[in-house]
Amino acid sequence: MISLAIASAALAIWLYLVAARGGFWRVSTDDNRSELPPPVAWPDVVTVVPARDEAEVVGATVHSLLAQDYPGALSVVLVDDQSQDGTAAIAQAAAADAGAAHRLTVLGGQTRPPGWSGKVWAMHQGVEHVESLNPPPRYLLFTDADIVYERAALRRLVAQAEAESLVLTSRMVKLRCESLAERLFIPAFVFFFQMLYPFAWVNRPNRATAAAAGGCMLVSAQALRAAGGIFSIRGALIDDCALGQRMKSVGPIRLALTDLVRSLRPYPHIADIRRMVARSAYDQLGYSPLLLAGTIVGLALIYVAPPLVALAGSGLARVLAAAAWALMMLAFLPMLRFYRLSPLWALVLPAVALAYMAFTLDSAYQHARGRGGLWKGRVHANVSELR
Repeated sequence: MISLAIASAALAIWLYLVAARGGFWRVSTDDNRSELPPPVAWPDVVTVVPARDEAEVVGATVHSLLAQDYPGALSVVLVDDQSQDGTAAIAQAAAADAGAAHRLTVLGGQTRPPGWSGKVWAMHQGVEHVESLNPPPRYLLFTDADIVYERAALRRLVAQAEAESLVLTSRMVKLRCESLAERLFIPAFVFFFQMLYPFAWVNRPNRATAAAAGGCMLVSAQALRAAGGIFSIRGALIDDCALGQRMKSVGPIRLALTDLVRSLRPYPHIADIRRMVARSAYDQLGYSPLLLAGTIVGLALIYVAPPLVALAGSGLARVLAAAAWALMMLAFLPMLRFYRLSPLWALVLPAVALAYMAFTLDSAYQHARGRGGLWKGRVHANVSELR
């Protein structure tokens, strides 16, 4: 009876997820929307790049930004967040190589004050500089120091923002998916993110669901001021979703996948994925032990129980669990195609989900040790400070 109840619940959940959760499993991009008309005049854009010890990747990022095929004025402000590896010099060399040294400004990051998370503090310093420009630009492009853009990427972002009067236009960049660890965990990471924040719901003004992807966020400068500026998310560890919430309070936003913007950040080992997830997973749960327990139980029921009951159960329970497992794999296939991986990777999704459960528990453990949000030697997630 217990196995039948578990299998029935798992199947009911997967039927809901596939049929009624915003089509989260569908994979589509806005990259080929050629019907968007170009603006009458292309607005000025300033890119803000927070960078801390990014010497290995920042050169490619800066070069790709300054080489954009963008008809309007475009410049880059890099906030060097107390790097120790020559990040600023490499960025300047890349700008010079692109023949655009005059369009790059490097700011030396100041010491982070209490109540601010590190990346958000760097973003704030960049915005303060941009606001001092005369005149300030219409758009800010927040991007990470490990992100590279195809030449047409910014033009498409701005055209969409202008045509649809968007206050935030964000792209979930294509993450690196080359090592075994990346092929195991990266497509599932994006799949879980879309399940949590169905993009169709994010993009509907009448839905409360709001999110963004921090690697690529084009923001209306005027709307950002109306939303309270970067100061309004100063303690956010998950800065992109916090900014998405703030921006949706003042206007329409859009989030989509893309092939035109990609991350260079490597995750060669499972331990690298674990650190990436553990950095913010417990923050996502509001540092709540109750939500943590509910999340672990929910993931176990949705991802782990179906294959277990399908393989070890009997009778109707086995049939229902097999149906739930089949729905799970079918829902995952579009993401595997997006990352150009074999459909056979869908078979290991339950094991990957089990690993993500362990990473989430580790996030709570690291928080209890006072090492929550650890990133490049800096601990961020101090609840008394951030909340």
